[in-house]
Amino acid sequence: MMIKSTEEIIIYESPDGGKTVYTRKPGTDRRHLHSVDPAWLKEQEIQVRWVNLKEAVYLADSDPTLDDAIKKVEMLYLLKKDHKE
Repeated sequence: MMIKSTEEIIIYESPDGGKTVYTRKPGTDRRHLHSVDPAWLKEQEIQVRWVNLKEAVYLADSDPTLDDAIKKVEMLYLLKKDHKE
């Protein structure tokens, strides 16, 4: 007697301790993103913004328009910071 299974086997893998979870079928290397921890994703977005801001500050040394924009952001930050305290 031969029994056929209707269930599909799916392997769940997380290379980073659960921050991202991938699925794949047995015998394949092709993975599909299943889920991402929202807190981890937010932290990654913040890190990218920091890198971009740091680069913008260096570029502002030779770009007057960028320098002016960064000075305005700095002023706004100081006003908001002082208002919170």
